[in-house]
Amino acid sequence: MVARRGQRAVFLLVLALAVNAGEAAPQSVPAAALPAAAVVTGLTPAERVGNAFRNLDPGYRRASLWTRFHSLALGGTSLVGEHRVAPLPLAPVDPAALRADPRSATVTWIGHSTVLVQLDGVSFLTDPTWADRTGPFGGLIGVVRYTPPGIPFEALPRIDFVLISHDHYDHLDEPTVRRLARTFNPRFVVPLGLKAWLGDRGIANTVELNWGESVMVAGLRIVCTPAQHGSGRTLADQGRRLWASWAVLGSKRFYFAGDTGYYRHFKDIGDALGPFDLAALPIGSYTPRALAHPVHISPEEAVQASLELRAAKFLGIHWGTFALAREPYDEPPKRIAAEVSRRNLDAQSVWILKPGATAAW
Repeated sequence: MVARRGQRAVFLLVLALAVNAGEAAPQSVPAAALPAAAVVTGLTPAERVGNAFRNLDPGYRRASLWTRFHSLALGGTSLVGEHRVAPLPLAPVDPAALRADPRSATVTWIGHSTVLVQLDGVSFLTDPTWADRTGPFGGLIGVVRYTPPGIPFEALPRIDFVLISHDHYDHLDEPTVRRLARTFNPRFVVPLGLKAWLGDRGIANTVELNWGESVMVAGLRIVCTPAQHGSGRTLADQGRRLWASWAVLGSKRFYFAGDTGYYRHFKDIGDALGPFDLAALPIGSYTPRALAHPVHISPEEAVQASLELRAAKFLGIHWGTFALAREPYDEPPKRIAAEVSRRNLDAQSVWILKPGATAAW
């Protein structure tokens, strides 16, 4: 028990470091100085401050490292998980259906921010993690996963590409991306700075983009879009790799928010690339609100974001998987339902899926 508490304390410190945005340094480098291609009109490329990227909001501030660590140590669900979490019920999985020709547009929630999307005969994943524990050293220490993946890795169809939003452990799991590279050799589409990280691990089939840049993969146009968050896996790399959301454009339009606080970027993206047929937005890890507010949207903000994106369907993700925040594990869907009712929105347009459930969009 003492060793287990020590592991948790070490991980909480690493986690508090890893969610720092890395702001500091005085000199701004214009976006034109970064590797750039044509930028989508209406989307602002990311800029650096010193060695770190910065968010669009000039008033963006994070709580101090000590405040975040103190809050995690006192109230993180990783310390009291047995009282606050329970495995979500899984949907039955039909591997043959997933591996059939994916001409129709479908989405399958695997858990946390991992989503399998099938569109125009192409299959891709967002922020894939099949980890039993999210944290440093390949999950040797960290926060335990309490809901297993909705799809066993072995049941996946061929994966054509993978979208990574940023480098935090619960969104970029090293053992998972290594396994995907060995099994499928998909194209990894990542924000600036992550191509080198993947290359150091022998993963060469990558392309990295700044906000507003795009690439064609398997006939789909992928656009790197802004988010409000941060990056870093150690003390030495805070903010040095960009964070992003993603738009995938084919016969239908899909948006993946990654991790983000609320800002005008949702409206900018909706104006530039919308309307979207489906938006996958985080609805969990929003407490304690004073600390989470800059980097994680609340359920109510997620609903507002879906409206600004002009999304026909909204899928709630980033909840019910890892014990990372203070809110009860089953609270996010309840708050979503209450907000949809309060705004008199169409409840059929807001999806809260069981892990492993597939829906046509």
